[in-house]
Amino acid sequence: MWILYAFLSAIFAGITSILAKIGLKNTNSNVVTAIRTLVVLIFAWVVVLIAGTYEEIPHISGKTLFFLIASGMATGASWLCYFKALTIGDVNKVTPVDKTSTVLAMIIAIIFLHESLTWIKVICMVLILVGTLLMIEFKETEHRHNEKKSWLFYAVLSAIFAAITSTLGKIGVTEIDSTLGTAIRTIVVLIMAWIVVFVTGTQREVKRVDRKNLFAIVASGITTGGSWIFYFKALQTGDVSVVVPIDKLSIIVTVAFSAIFLKERVTLKSGIGLLLIVAGTLLLLV
Repeated sequence: MWILYAFLSAIFAGITSILAKIGLKNTNSNVVTAIRTLVVLIFAWVVVLIAGTYEEIPHISGKTLFFLIASGMATGASWLCYFKALTIGDVNKVTPVDKTSTVLAMIIAIIFLHESLTWIKVICMVLILVGTLLMIEFKETEHRHNEKKSWLFYAVLSAIFAAITSTLGKIGVTEIDSTLGTAIRTIVVLIMAWIVVFVTGTQREVKRVDRKNLFAIVASGITTGGSWIFYFKALQTGDVSVVVPIDKLSIIVTVAFSAIFLKERVTLKSGIGLLLIVAGTLLLLV
């Protein structure tokens, strides 16, 4: 069942990307992230109340709570570093570094969770890494010569924090229901998201979000909540080194919806990259 949950996570995550892109139109990305996280928090706790898993709260151990908070902080730290890198460097340079978190997550899981390392996994990691890099369109920019080199430092930190989030999250949901674990860690992510808003001084833009954008942001928050719940449900019983790559197959849904609704075209280079990512991920299931 964890494989099914991982695929459902990917589907919801793919839809989220499209809704979030619509919500980002004329809206600050930090504000969108903060509002969306608030919706995720509400959604996650509604699921907890319906499922009745809130009864486990008094029995949560200190160890479980520590790893859930650490997982949420890692997610928040990843966002902070990612946004910092974007303010210094070019998007088309920062993104490829950040996306390597998939392979990093697999490596961390093998080292610290003692998940099996086989030649198939090594081949899969190579395919996914090469495919990810091919999916990125490198473009020249006018200010590249004056660009500070510190963007690379923050981009690497973003990838590392994103990668360890999965490992910390898996440990955090080993003793409690994954829906409750998701709801608890989302509280931490929400705090981190709003810290970004206030640190960047964009809190005034919350009132400027129009209804159409707000609808897309709320919808993306609901799909994000669904994605996170299925993701951590998959992590509860599945291997991180397999769940993470499957979850990243959300890119297929994103590309498909982008082509249909946003009329975005896929280049030959990006198409080859996508095929490599899919091949590498499906090979993990053999």
